[in-house]
Amino acid sequence: MKIAASELIINSDGSAFHLHMKPEQLADRVILVGDPGRVAMIAEHLTDIEYTNSSREFVSTTGKYNGKRLTVLSTGIGTDNIDIVMTELDALANIDFETREPRAEHRTLTILRIGTTGAIQPDIPLGAPIFSHFSIGCDGLMNWYADREKINHADMEQAFKEHTHWNEHLPSPYFVRAGEDLIHRFEDCTVKGMTISAPGFYGPQGRVVRLGLAMPDMLDTFESFRFGDYRITNFEMESSAVAGMARHLGHEAGTVCCAIANRYLKNSNPDYKTYVRALVELSLEKLTE
Repeated sequence: MKIAASELIINSDGSAFHLHMKPEQLADRVILVGDPGRVAMIAEHLTDIEYTNSSREFVSTTGKYNGKRLTVLSTGIGTDNIDIVMTELDALANIDFETREPRAEHRTLTILRIGTTGAIQPDIPLGAPIFSHFSIGCDGLMNWYADREKINHADMEQAFKEHTHWNEHLPSPYFVRAGEDLIHRFEDCTVKGMTISAPGFYGPQGRVVRLGLAMPDMLDTFESFRFGDYRITNFEMESSAVAGMARHLGHEAGTVCCAIANRYLKNSNPDYKTYVRALVELSLEKLTE
């Protein structure tokens, strides 16, 4: 099936429309970060840098760590940007840009998002790394794609909606599991996470500045939710889209974040760069071991 030029826009230099990456520039291992400035920080650990691209919030570079080739790419904030990033990464890997047709052999990427997060359980200390075994998409992104039921854990969704008395005007939440290989790589060095991906930083994460909340007791009901051995551990804004798009597209993906705030204890550390650097070093080792 040939993909129309209006559906997959390819720049005149043969690069993907938003990312400005060319297929040959993409490694099989990909690290996603929100902050464009964090790409340079991670690149300090790499050797054999091949290129660096920059287009809006999308900054990318490819090099090696422990002799393994990997790409680092910034996404900006939010699941809407992740929709762009994941679609174009998959296109770079699995669509022939000359013929505009899917390649005969599927190429599987390993995609790890590294970020910051707010914990909601009292026993999770600042700086703790949390790996999202499950991501709860309160953003609604995956509801726009067909076959939502194939990636969603419906039993978790139903239990969550009943426990929280989910507001009918909000997008129906979806529950997606991270890739099993990445879960295994990080399970001995991180908190086992069930992560809320919110479509905003303030109201959607239960913060009140001047506007009231549609679900005023949201934080309490999220903190008290349990499903088997899982509890909701943290808030962030991208993991559900990373996991959901990867599941649909046939890639291995997951999210690991360091806690820079604890919503239950109402504390935070705005000087969190040491946490991020430690998490980056851990992630590079785990991704290339």
